[in-house]
Amino acid sequence: MHTTRQRSARLAVMLSGGGRTALNLLDAIDRNQLNARVVGALASRPCPGADRLSARGVPITVMPGEIHAQDLAGALSSMGAELVALCGYMRYVNVPASFAGRILNIHPSLLPKFGGKGFYGLHVHEAVLAARETISGCTVHVVDNQYDHGPVVLQKSCPVLPDDTPESLAGRVFGLECTAYPEALQLVIDRLVSSGATRSNP
Repeated sequence: MHTTRQRSARLAVMLSGGGRTALNLLDAIDRNQLNARVVGALASRPCPGADRLSARGVPITVMPGEIHAQDLAGALSSMGAELVALCGYMRYVNVPASFAGRILNIHPSLLPKFGGKGFYGLHVHEAVLAARETISGCTVHVVDNQYDHGPVVLQKSCPVLPDDTPESLAGRVFGLECTAYPEALQLVIDRLVSSGATRSNP
């Protein structure tokens, strides 16, 4: 529980699809498991996730295509964001210098295994099964300018079962993601607070 903390971090989310990862973060905030408030969402296209977040009161900005770092910094700053969570965002992210170390992503494998360009969604779980791995899981990491490459914040693992399909493994890993992402974001928020690196309200 984080109800006694002084101020909630201002979190922006970036998405491209159904929005279930972003909605999970909103639910974690509502349960006082994540001391943040979602100040805006940036979508790479009109999508069901943007509609669902809008219905929860989150302001939506749609920016198609690959976004230049300066434009991304402007959009995030205009939301008042100090931390960013990628939530199924399917475009390459040019990390602005002003948000270095402040953009996080969650990936459905134990990085560095099964990461990089082309490894997303069921492709990841198909590769895990093809490699006959016995353990999989998820990784929350800081985003840098390479796919699935930045420093790891937190990992959670689960067994790969003999009768798993890509879909069944995906479901088990997503269950881990639902706890891993809020935990990792809270770790980063706590570090920013302890280092005095949180930003004042705009």
